[in-house]
Amino acid sequence: MAGAAVALTLLSTTVAHAEGRGDVRVTKTVVNGGKNVGVGTSKPITYPIAVTIRDNSGVKGLTDISVFNSNNGWGFSDWVGTRCEKKSSTTSVCTATMTVSPSWLPGSMPDPDAAAGTWQVNATVKAKDGDYWISDRIAQFKMKRASKLTTNASPEPVTKGHKLTVTGSLTRASWKDLKYHGFSGQAVQLQFKKSGASQFSTVKTVKTSSTGKLSTTATANSAGTWRWFFPGTTTTAQVASGGDAVKLK
Repeated sequence: MAGAAVALTLLSTTVAHAEGRGDVRVTKTVVNGGKNVGVGTSKPITYPIAVTIRDNSGVKGLTDISVFNSNNGWGFSDWVGTRCEKKSSTTSVCTATMTVSPSWLPGSMPDPDAAAGTWQVNATVKAKDGDYWISDRIAQFKMKRASKLTTNASPEPVTKGHKLTVTGSLTRASWKDLKYHGFSGQAVQLQFKKSGASQFSTVKTVKTSSTGKLSTTATANSAGTWRWFFPGTTTTAQVASGGDAVKLK
């Protein structure tokens, strides 16, 4: 089953409710494998919503699904299909493939960036005996503005025990103009991975400038790779920059 692309519209309510007939119910819902949905400025983002449905007669399927922002009621339904996997005589997991395109967002509301944050899922499910159930807020998830982060360490190579300057830039997507802009005042971690090591360790935390720029110094005691890591916010996705490998001389 497939739905047509629908631009953002104001739904009638954000209050959770349920109605229907019989014993068919949603018992579990997982959005995007439990991960946030990050949306940038150009590429449509596709993500799954897996709904576990139970009824004594067996499950017929997921007949409707939509998502909307929990705070302002803006939502959409662009689902390109569903598939159901029978787990038992009474339970199936039906997965809808959802899409959100950044091109829908400019002009859709006074402040498109306000669409970032907590979203919720509504669904209608049906059983083989004709039972049906319409449920709001069967799950909540975060839809976030995508972010980008760069790193440059110099000089390369550096004399052991000398200072290294590490710079970078943190930007995030704006859904108003579909461009990336500097993200100011954010705490970003400078991380280092010694040559031969498997994990990065945080060296210090630095705040971005008014234009999203980063700059700090660190002592180079070992050869290895430097990077910046931004843990994200409630509305902006976390991101790790590519690493810059620095040798000693």
